[in-house]
Amino acid sequence: MSATWSLTYPRPIEEGDLRDEYPLALLTLALEKTGVKYSLLPSERILLQGKALRQLKENREINVMWSMTDLQRERDLLPIRIPIGKGLIGWRVFLIAKNAQPLFDDVTSLQDLITLNPVQGEEWPDTKILQANGFNVVTVKDHKRGFSAVTTNRAHFFPRSVIEILQELKIPSIANELMLEANLAIHYPTAMYFFVNKGNTTLARLIETGLQRAIVDGSFDALFLSSYEETLKRLDLDNRRVFHLENPSLPELTPIEDKKLWYYPEQPRETTE
Repeated sequence: MSATWSLTYPRPIEEGDLRDEYPLALLTLALEKTGVKYSLLPSERILLQGKALRQLKENREINVMWSMTDLQRERDLLPIRIPIGKGLIGWRVFLIAKNAQPLFDDVTSLQDLITLNPVQGEEWPDTKILQANGFNVVTVKDHKRGFSAVTTNRAHFFPRSVIEILQELKIPSIANELMLEANLAIHYPTAMYFFVNKGNTTLARLIETGLQRAIVDGSFDALFLSSYEETLKRLDLDNRRVFHLENPSLPELTPIEDKKLWYYPEQPRETTE
């Protein structure tokens, strides 16, 4: 009788958090492609990202998670270097206060945008990326406090990944106070990966094998498009003014050259920066 692989991932703050829906569906798809028996369950307690990263490093409570990569995370953990959201985590549009659009209508250059203060989580890789590009970043403990930082005018905008923002705007407490900025986007090269403990190379190989099979047979792209195609149409990145930022925390082994692993908007209107 073959053994069952037990995979445990960080339990989210709220049951049914839609941000976990696609990574879980993709992880399930990858495991199905390998043909192994498996169980995939959340941890017993809620684990915020910083805590989850520490627990995985110490091989406690969880044995897999998904997170945006950076140099430190790849030092501490074992990444499976297939960007699970095809790089969309690095395409950001903004949540702003309901009356703030005129402030952003005046932004025509990156220098203009840098005069406005974004909010990000204190342990998020994005914070260092924005700071490295000249932004004065307001930091908070978690994403819920990010929304209130904009509502209370501590920050001018909350850059959210294109794969998060429309779901967030379905939440009445957010939609009542904040709105989607109409014309701008920022982009930096980055990836969200599945990570396992450094010592768990067998599990890493299993997940990577499943993901590669899903890429080859088209089921990876099919899941990606069924999850995000409508969102991408609605956010209309092609017609936004996109500011491209440097990512000094991008690990050298990120497979930037492998075009099939990334999503690119058709013809973004590049800035003159």
